[in-house]
Amino acid sequence: MWLREDTAVRGVDVTKVKEFEELRSLLFSIAYRILGSVSEAEDAVQEAWLRFDGSATRPASTKAFLSATVTRIAIDVLRSARVRREAYVGPWFPEPLLSDPYEDPARAAELADSVSMAALLLLERLSPLERAVFVLREVFGFGFDEVATTVGRSESACRQLLVRARRHMEAGRPRFEAERKERDELASRFFNALSAGDVAGLQDLLAADASVMGDAGGKAPQLARTVVGAENVARLFAALFPSLVRIGVTFEPHQVNAQPGAIFRDRDGKVLHTLTLDVLDGQIQAIRVVINPDKLRHLGPVADAWAIAREVRQDRRSAG
Repeated sequence: MWLREDTAVRGVDVTKVKEFEELRSLLFSIAYRILGSVSEAEDAVQEAWLRFDGSATRPASTKAFLSATVTRIAIDVLRSARVRREAYVGPWFPEPLLSDPYEDPARAAELADSVSMAALLLLERLSPLERAVFVLREVFGFGFDEVATTVGRSESACRQLLVRARRHMEAGRPRFEAERKERDELASRFFNALSAGDVAGLQDLLAADASVMGDAGGKAPQLARTVVGAENVARLFAALFPSLVRIGVTFEPHQVNAQPGAIFRDRDGKVLHTLTLDVLDGQIQAIRVVINPDKLRHLGPVADAWAIAREVRQDRRSAG
């Protein structure tokens, strides 16, 4: 049972629980795409359950009721979150998602594309209402009548919101998108070159204007600035990785937000950071590192990134 203990203790309608559990993955997936946060999405889903459980009447459609409820909650949370994000220290990235719990073979491509770091960052450009309309209509295929009821706007207004959202999203999308097999092969070569400390090999895989960016939120060590250029990025990784290895840091390649990436861990197996690769036109365009501990806790125990940084500096001094 996933519901919190205080909910379970007071007794629940078993039928309601079953109906809710069948929709939980969908509700989380909607909320995560609107919020870009695993923890906030989980809280939104929990609040949707409380409202469903506390309702004295049964909705005509449980799916419609819960989808609308979690969307409205997520919109409200996003509006307040935007104020916090304006004061965020350094680049802001979504919380890493290792696997999307919701599956729909008919919409597999839309689901995978919409959860990528690049797509979620594009969604950040939209207003909360535009974001909700885009997610419900484009990603999950809700009818305009359902979308309109959910966001409290007319169908005509929702169509206009979608037009604006599409315009923003399409303007920021890359012209060429790699197939999954191509992305995975490129990622495998990247991690092999990284393990070998092969600067030239790394550089060959990177686009000329490739960049590496880190999200630490002021709570972990981060790059002083975004590093741009294939040679600069390759040299950065080739310089840092040997020290990380010597102090016991390991990595495991893993899909992160439906893109090739990896989870880095300290010698005790605690999560240090995640890394994702944006592949464009046969080359790695962007590398995004999430090291903010608040964004990693849902993945397990989190490493002390400051201690790791001190060890790396000491190791580099000793090696140099």
